[in-house]
Amino acid sequence: MKRPIAVIKVGGDVLLGESERTGLAQNIRDLSNANWQIVILHGGGPQVDNLQKLHGLETKKVGGRRITSPEDLVVIKQAICGEANTNLVQLLQDFGINAFGCSGNSGKLIQATQRPPRVTSGAGSDPIHFGEVGDVTGINTQLILHLMDAGLVPVIATLGVEKNSGRIFNINADTTVVQIAKFIKADLLLLSTSVGAIFEDLSKPETRIKRINSIIAAELIGKQIIQGGMIPKVEEALKVPCKVAIVGPQISGAFISIADGKTDFGTTID
Repeated sequence: MKRPIAVIKVGGDVLLGESERTGLAQNIRDLSNANWQIVILHGGGPQVDNLQKLHGLETKKVGGRRITSPEDLVVIKQAICGEANTNLVQLLQDFGINAFGCSGNSGKLIQATQRPPRVTSGAGSDPIHFGEVGDVTGINTQLILHLMDAGLVPVIATLGVEKNSGRIFNINADTTVVQIAKFIKADLLLLSTSVGAIFEDLSKPETRIKRINSIIAAELIGKQIIQGGMIPKVEEALKVPCKVAIVGPQISGAFISIADGKTDFGTTID
């Protein structure tokens, strides 16, 4: 019997708070105990921002997406592959999850090519050049499946590599996790964030929006209820054929509840 596959995107903000880190590990362990196979892709935005400050570099984002200079890319490698990946792998190991840390250029896991200038949601009508940023062209599906078959949980840092040149790019984790979910035919995609859902008013938990589709998403973007980094997250999630949800890791039992088809937590995206 084929075990279901869950792909989980972990934002760098999730790794900053103790309740988020502990909750994330417990929720992932819940899925593992329920016989789910798991793949994790993570970013490290806050870690990159902090390291940029130490190096005297300015963080530049347009429409919630990071512009990456060659100098920025050096810092991104250090922050995401070093700090964020190492800490997340050890966190999961501490909870009995046999995590295997790697990055998108390991075994050409995530193949990419440089993103051309393009018009971006929330950034006006002029094309934006994002610099050392890549768009995903392929996923090494067999390698991911082999790692899972070996009893490992791949924990992938969001970098991409150009297949022939070996050039490394910063890639958007929300875009990439969608491609991974598609290529490995995942049954569930969880976008884990510290906010934990889409709210009409962030200060009022009772305004949590339980479910959205493409029409509702467009309306919420127009009203600026969905804004910043949440825009690419939602836009990419709408392209996935499997069950998708934005969910907070700090809530006990949230991941398995969504896997069971409930809407008690987070925001489900159809």
